[in-house]
Amino acid sequence: MSEMMKNYIAEAEEALLHTYNRYQIVLDRGEGVWLYDMDGKKYLDFVAGIAVFALGYHNREYNDALKAQIDKLIHTSNYYYNVPAVEAAKKIKKVSGMDRVFFTNSGAEACEGAIKAARKYAYLKDGHTDHEIIAMNHSFHGRTMGALAVTGNPKYREPFEPLIGNVKFADLNDFDSVLSQVTDKTCAIMLEPVQGEGGLFPATEEFLKKLRALCDERDILLIFDEVQCGMGRTGYMYAWQRYGIKPDIMTTAKALGCGVPVGAFLMTEKVGLHSLVAGDHGTTYGGNPLACAAVEKVLDLFEKDHIIENVRKVAPYLEKRLEELADKYDCILERRGIGLMQGLVFDRPVSGIINKAMENGLILISAGPDIIRFVPPLVITTENVDEMIAILDKCIRE
Repeated sequence: MSEMMKNYIAEAEEALLHTYNRYQIVLDRGEGVWLYDMDGKKYLDFVAGIAVFALGYHNREYNDALKAQIDKLIHTSNYYYNVPAVEAAKKIKKVSGMDRVFFTNSGAEACEGAIKAARKYAYLKDGHTDHEIIAMNHSFHGRTMGALAVTGNPKYREPFEPLIGNVKFADLNDFDSVLSQVTDKTCAIMLEPVQGEGGLFPATEEFLKKLRALCDERDILLIFDEVQCGMGRTGYMYAWQRYGIKPDIMTTAKALGCGVPVGAFLMTEKVGLHSLVAGDHGTTYGGNPLACAAVEKVLDLFEKDHIIENVRKVAPYLEKRLEELADKYDCILERRGIGLMQGLVFDRPVSGIINKAMENGLILISAGPDIIRFVPPLVITTENVDEMIAILDKCIRE
């Protein structure tokens, strides 16, 4: 490592709040599915900024769209209309099948908005403020106080309690555990169709269908958090579309802006007409022209470059190669996941393998201490999969 890179790392540790245990490299630029550090070392990226950079790095059309918008208008606030927000809203409505959009700055903010919309919907029905939300154990919805309250991991929640109240937890894919928590106060059931941080667990079609029927029967809102598993990562624009089980409210972010910080929560017309109104919710930056120009161009490029088709082509190959690796090594207990959102579960901590992979030019991350997570750019090829497997195999062997 060069002295220059060491100095930047040292300066970062002095200046930045230590809330991340960062890997000891300073990334400088990217090209396609490759990243380069300050010393010029090349890394195959199977993280994509945590499922964000779906289009790969240095996409010329994406960059040009942002540059053009910067030269026109970056921000005005939501007291005024702007063209990119309208165009982005039209396009995300089309690909999601939802009816109303609220643009946010992040996935956590999108989850906050979804929670507020659900509570307001219930409040308008009976005038009470004691409604309950059922979330899933091992879920992850963000670090803000509302999103944290529905995150099903006590270690994240406990230092910051009391959080917002009236949240109960059930188990993913265990309908009886959900049913046992339902009361007349239940206003929403919230889950990720594929749990990301919680270990790459997909919800089953049967479970989702039972939730949808329960919510329809009792006028409970079904909320899907598609922040990580959405935007084509599972081979569908949104993971729920695989089974056609539509939520009342959904959240999206990460690859929605492919690097520009932007998220959104969307809802059906029924919820839109009977929940949040003027003054109930807002954000200074949300939906600004620059962020929405990114959303608009990302959605255009998903269609033009056949991104979802590529996921459907490459994902089965990635699954096959990961299964082969799992069969080869006793320390790998299983592969799980869906699409280009995969995990290998080990019988030991994986930090050593991830560090060794980085030394060998491969960027990976974990999902918990014993799972390696694979969330690469959605433009990867089967050749990139082979390159990744070759490095990972070597690192496990060593």
